[in-house]
Amino acid sequence: MKKSLLSLFLAAVCTIGFAQRGSVSGMVTDQETKEPLIGANIFVSGATSGTATDNSGKYTLDLPAGNQKLIVSYVGFKTTEQSVMVPAGGNVTLNVELESSGLLGEEVIVSVSRKAEKLTNAPATITVIGAQALSEQPSFNAAELLGRQKGVDYVRSGVLGIGVNARGFNSAFNPKNLQINDGRLSSLIATGLPLGALSTTVKEDIERVEVVLGPSSALYGPNAHNGLLNTITKDPRTSQGTTIALGVGNQSVITGRVRHATKISDKLAFKISAEYTQGEEFDFTDTVYFNYTGFDSPLFGGPGNGSQIIRHAVPELELDRKFNSLRGEAGLYVALNSKSDLIFSGGYSKSNNIGNTNAGRNQIKDWTIGWGQVRYVSPRLFAQLYYTKSGTEDTYAMNQRTQNYLSFKDAGFPEAEALSRSFSEQWFGISPQVGIALKRGAVFKDNSSRINGELQYNNKAGNLFDFIVGVQYQGDKANSDGTYLLDADGAINVGQIGGYLQLERQFGDHFKVVLAGRADNHDLYGFNFIPKAALVYFNNTGSARLTYGKGIAAPTILNLEANIFGGVLLGNGAGFTLSDGSKIEALTVETIETFEIGYKGTLGKKLFFDANAYYNISQNFLSPAINIATNGRTVTHRGDQPMSEVVPGTPETGATLVLTYLNFGEVDTYGADVSLSYSFADGLLGTLNYSWFDFDLNVNDLANDGNRN
Repeated sequence: MKKSLLSLFLAAVCTIGFAQRGSVSGMVTDQETKEPLIGANIFVSGATSGTATDNSGKYTLDLPAGNQKLIVSYVGFKTTEQSVMVPAGGNVTLNVELESSGLLGEEVIVSVSRKAEKLTNAPATITVIGAQALSEQPSFNAAELLGRQKGVDYVRSGVLGIGVNARGFNSAFNPKNLQINDGRLSSLIATGLPLGALSTTVKEDIERVEVVLGPSSALYGPNAHNGLLNTITKDPRTSQGTTIALGVGNQSVITGRVRHATKISDKLAFKISAEYTQGEEFDFTDTVYFNYTGFDSPLFGGPGNGSQIIRHAVPELELDRKFNSLRGEAGLYVALNSKSDLIFSGGYSKSNNIGNTNAGRNQIKDWTIGWGQVRYVSPRLFAQLYYTKSGTEDTYAMNQRTQNYLSFKDAGFPEAEALSRSFSEQWFGISPQVGIALKRGAVFKDNSSRINGELQYNNKAGNLFDFIVGVQYQGDKANSDGTYLLDADGAINVGQIGGYLQLERQFGDHFKVVLAGRADNHDLYGFNFIPKAALVYFNNTGSARLTYGKGIAAPTILNLEANIFGGVLLGNGAGFTLSDGSKIEALTVETIETFEIGYKGTLGKKLFFDANAYYNISQNFLSPAINIATNGRTVTHRGDQPMSEVVPGTPETGATLVLTYLNFGEVDTYGADVSLSYSFADGLLGTLNYSWFDFDLNVNDLANDGNRN
């Protein structure tokens, strides 16, 4: 499959010859005041390529020679379309004056339909974090701006720790909001979690961030379930120069960032960005409950009757609040001919910090992320191939290590031995001579990788409709060396391939219909079909829409094959059998169907209004980790394998504590988002956002007990 993808990619790009291009440059200003507009967007009509103006309101855009149409937009101003003749090998000046509308909604976005379109006409709820907002934010962490967006559930769990969710239930482990950077998945291989603080992207290289609420799986694939976060970086040909940012702040934060971009020739341009940030996490110490084994063990003087107990609470062992991160990216842009580019890019990060999970906190030690990507971009054809690598050797779970350490200390072991053995074992006994050491590893190792490929084509079918068709491949190779996955015998390989088609037709001057469908085939879950439909009415002041969309959340490799804390938490990729003969079914995909009605547009000359209401139907809802050894029952088998083989040391009668992930029957969620933005004088903009969310779960429905009935 990898060879086929590479051949297909090369076939798409290698027959393209070199030819000259030209460029357009100029300034975007306020028509009334003649002041430059910083961060105005300039897009090529019908394509996703574009740029933004710099701090002087100036821009440069490298384009194919010939007649081009440019769409220029800015928050609070009317979007305009300008035609320009681009000379081969030369430059033409195009200065643009925008007329103030006092309103939002004129921005041009690309994430909803994977093509450039006006925000108010997009068939989804979307917000944009633009260049101006990014430049005005003093922090090194661009993710902080997500807290200002409508419909986003924003959780701050530390100086670095930021969690976001949309239209659903949130947790420390939430892979249901897809995050991509320049078309590349920005998530860990085994857990599916967003990279977050492990990201390689430097804030000064971000052009804009588009936040889409609701399922986007039809065009982007599994796990674009509750929403999509699309980060788009700057093109070096339209953002030349050097930027240096230095900062200090609370929690002993020191940050230094640099970005440099230059155009070498008409055909070549490159950019490079780097960051080093260090600081200290908030002064918080989590509580660890020692001797909470899930049952009253006779090794600790109890009767061993299965009752859950808590002995005493202690602080985390050897907590290191200091954090640091080194990150950077580079890109080489090659103009193949007047209409196509070949882009080579890569990134790397190395991080030390504290990571929050549903089972306590992790001490992240020298976790590295590396990736390489090649993209072919033209008005009709897009192709990409990229490889992602994740690695760590010494990261560990603070909760488990603290419990392990105290088990040795309470039994009378020397301090040095208790510290060294706490990374891998827990002592069950009353003295060094009486008891047994069981594998309760706290260390997480990771040597995982992923390869992705995509080929996409767009065009018009005469006057009938516009269409986008594409195919995607993903191959995951998760390898924890047996530290947190059931992979002691070798890496876990999972592949999936999907194809999508979107049709769009405009009826008259005010209506358009969007229909899309996606077919996915997964190594573990087989075939899934994902539809999408939208009806949009639009005019000069705004648009109303009625949409239907389906999304799927495929269980992550961790959900399926976890082996954490020596078998206390096991993945549910094979199902379980309990001592009374009852079965726990293996995980399957969670599906969500969303019905939404919305309006966004102008009310009067100063007010922008954006509102939506939605209803979600979730089937096979994926739960957090739950203990399935309840009501005196033990877990005897995982799939066809006895628990004594899965977790050596487990009694033949079964395990008395097993946490795992389950599918619930049906959960209905619903809510609404309202955003009001008012433009005051002198460029002052006031915004009010409100979101409401609720859910229905029938507790009397046996299907909703996670198959534990």
